[in-house]
Amino acid sequence: MDLESKIILIYGPTASGKSKFALKLAQKIDGEIINADSMQVYKELKVLSARPQKEDINKIKHHLYGFQSVKKNFSTGDWLKLAQKKIFEVKKRGKIPILVGGTGLYFKALTEGLVNFPKIPVQFRKKIRALHKNLGAKKFFLRLIKEDPLVRNHLIQSDTQRVIRAYEIKKFTNKSMYEWFKNTKSEFEKNDFFKIYIDFPRTDLLVRIKERAVDMLDNGAVSEVKKFMKLKVPKVKSANKAIGINEIKEFIMKKIKIEDVIDKISIKTRQYAKRQTTWARGNMSDWNKIKSSGLKVFLKKI
Repeated sequence: MDLESKIILIYGPTASGKSKFALKLAQKIDGEIINADSMQVYKELKVLSARPQKEDINKIKHHLYGFQSVKKNFSTGDWLKLAQKKIFEVKKRGKIPILVGGTGLYFKALTEGLVNFPKIPVQFRKKIRALHKNLGAKKFFLRLIKEDPLVRNHLIQSDTQRVIRAYEIKKFTNKSMYEWFKNTKSEFEKNDFFKIYIDFPRTDLLVRIKERAVDMLDNGAVSEVKKFMKLKVPKVKSANKAIGINEIKEFIMKKIKIEDVIDKISIKTRQYAKRQTTWARGNMSDWNKIKSSGLKVFLKKI
């Protein structure tokens, strides 16, 4: 299998072993790893985002990990610019770029390009959010599908942020979000990529998710959240969405016990993993699906 001329993409649900697999692959094919996870960019969230360990970073060059402040906005567009730059730098050194993470939108932006939506006024966006609150998620989603049938096969009701975004784009521009997507173009050709989706059995994944929650608490997650709280990060900043922050805050404020923290983090992580899998079904049909049990065989073949 010739991967020397490729940009390798690795996606999979949280706790599926993406980072370890990327490391082994990089060691075998002389690659360098580029982060494609929206929470692992934040320097203050090392434990909660499950960033690669120091010993792994010492083995292989890692890029775009832990460099951004939680107090600053960091968009998909910001990531795309930096990722493209890193890809060209890695290739210039004669190495193979390996992008790994669980943020589907990052991969979509890289492979298909990023839409340059017109700026929508804040007041207009507030009205849409108020409508969502008044109607409730189900009725709002049904109204969105009626207004914009194209979203039916791309969005799910529980993906609140993107559902609201799709509605405001349709109402403000009179054009579907997915019509806007058609006009985008990637900096790369389709054949430049080798795409890997790690298919991990759900029952095994649930066990690993619980183990990860315990490991986080054993390795400093509470201390990390205490420091995060002192920073007084505005609620609108994306870093607040990191799984574990709110749950550990409750523990710090003595509202729940440590056992409850583990349960709550595990539940939220399972829900996130399910959304990642749903994303893959809807957006990654052309990816090479490799069962987790087959990763060692894949490494032997290359």
